Amino acid sequence: MKKNILKYSMLFVILTILVTACGAQPVENTESVEGVVSSNDVIAEGRLEPVQGTNLTFQARGIVEEVLVKAGDTVSKGDVLVRLSNAGAAEAQVVIAQNAYDLLLRNQSGDRAKLWQAYMNAQIARANAEEKWEALNVDSIEDRIEDIEADIEDLKDDLQDAQDEFDKYKNLDENNSRRKNAEDDLENAQEDLNKKFRELEAEIRKRDEVKAIYDSTLAAEAEAKYQYEISLDGPNADQLTLAKANLDAAKDALSNYVLVAPFNGVIADVNVKVGEQVGTETRIISIANFTSWIVRTTDVTELEVVKLSVGQQVTLNPDALPDLQLTGEVIEISNAFTQQGGDILYTVRIKVNESDERLKWGMTVEVTFLGE
Repeated sequence: MKKNILKYSMLFVILTILVTACGAQPVENTESVEGVVSSNDVIAEGRLEPVQGTNLTFQARGIVEEVLVKAGDTVSKGDVLVRLSNAGAAEAQVVIAQNAYDLLLRNQSGDRAKLWQAYMNAQIARANAEEKWEALNVDSIEDRIEDIEADIEDLKDDLQDAQDEFDKYKNLDENNSRRKNAEDDLENAQEDLNKKFRELEAEIRKRDEVKAIYDSTLAAEAEAKYQYEISLDGPNADQLTLAKANLDAAKDALSNYVLVAPFNGVIADVNVKVGEQVGTETRIISIANFTSWIVRTTDVTELEVVKLSVGQQVTLNPDALPDLQLTGEVIEISNAFTQQGGDILYTVRIKVNESDERLKWGMTVEVTFLGE
């Protein structure tokens, strides 16, 4: 490891200086040695990782039916990458659940639109009925009704007189002229009264029919308004909740058999072929977002971690690219530890400020945490 090599090199330089100092005369104005690391700096080793990167696996066993990507392909979040042969049934369930959910949404919107239109139509009908009611001369009609009712009382009297006159002759022969005249007068009086009653009913209808229509439209408008307002609270809320739960469950089941891209990125590796049997332990796809990088240290000890802080600046030198120096910033210092060869180690995550097309996932990087 570079870190240990550098430590041994520094120790060798110090011993050489001590030996030379013992056998030589003091020299004044000795110049400082260039390239010596500051005593406040901490040097560590790390691994280069993309800001987003993951290995994808199936949550069920099966045979690979389709591999839709290859290493180097750029994909978008949600793109299907690999399918198992037993994905068909799960996909069908998703389609069924999605259609059921969409149908409820369409019906809910359609029902609400219909209820709104019904409310508008009810308002129009009420306004028309109201206009007719207000245009109706009710006082004139009621005066006419009173006049007809008075005429009816007079006609009742005439009918009674005709009845009394007929009663005088009713026992006479039917062909008797007096009896026949009295009978004709009685029938005419009854017809006149009946006609006047029909006239009264017609006049009352002129008022009551318009008022009844108006009252009916008021009630219809109130009901239409109520139905529309309760639709705003979602009359199908329970059905929608259940349908959404069924859709989510179907999608979860499908995820066991179909791998999709969890984020926008690049396919770093494809580890399966069509026809291959895979399980939950099989790494299927490696995907990463290589637009930015982080470095995760592997050998910061307990004596060194106390010198570090979030926000601290670092320099980064990839082992494979000695001509490349990058800068970065500490973004996280783990509170958990691992033990390796007697050393207590802490992981430090560093955000890399720059990028380079030559950088690769997993490269070893020398990290220098700059002291004050």
